[in-house]
Amino acid sequence: GFGRSDKPTETSDYTYERHVDWMTQWLVANDLNNLTLVCQDWGGLIGLRLVAAMPERFSRVVAANTFLNIGDRPPSEAFMAWRKYSQETPVFNVSAIMQGGCKIKPLAEDVKAAYDAPFPDDSYKAGARVFPTLVPISPDDPSAIANVEAWKSLRKFNKPFLTAFSDSDPVTAGGDKYFQREIPGCSGQPHTTITDAAHFLQEDAGEKFADVVNKFIR
Repeated sequence: GFGRSDKPTETSDYTYERHVDWMTQWLVANDLNNLTLVCQDWGGLIGLRLVAAMPERFSRVVAANTFLNIGDRPPSEAFMAWRKYSQETPVFNVSAIMQGGCKIKPLAEDVKAAYDAPFPDDSYKAGARVFPTLVPISPDDPSAIANVEAWKSLRKFNKPFLTAFSDSDPVTAGGDKYFQREIPGCSGQPHTTITDAAHFLQEDAGEKFADVVNKFIR
């Protein structure tokens, strides 16, 4: 729902479980193994479900500004403000939203153009608009229940698991400490905090983040 490829136009086509299923089918069909999952934001919400379901296919994980919600605690004010905005704003400007999640001011014009490119008009933005509402924020959400089961597996995951959260993300702040406490594979790893970076640390500190990932893999 976010790239240059064809995408469903109805918001009802987008569900958390459907995306997990699509990614699972893709991974299994390609018989991928010895994987390093590097996940940020929804990359963790979906990717960590795959790790939980198929831990034998993954060699290590790098988690950055992400989580696997089970709806057992109030969402951050920053997330709820974003969720409300996504549903109510008449103009959904993708590059402006990306800019708002970055500490770099401003993003380069060619970078903003690249983020806008997959969305030539509002009919292409169904997924981008609906995704904030798919994050489980209550325990009775069906995906929260599925995530509880996933956590049972992740609490047994003893392969290397590194956190590399940024220092200026109000949405996921503190999530790194939870991972470190709950996942055995976090023990003894060189966890780091990416400085001078907001939610989209790939833009704010891309080279620094890539260096952390490369050193971890090697």
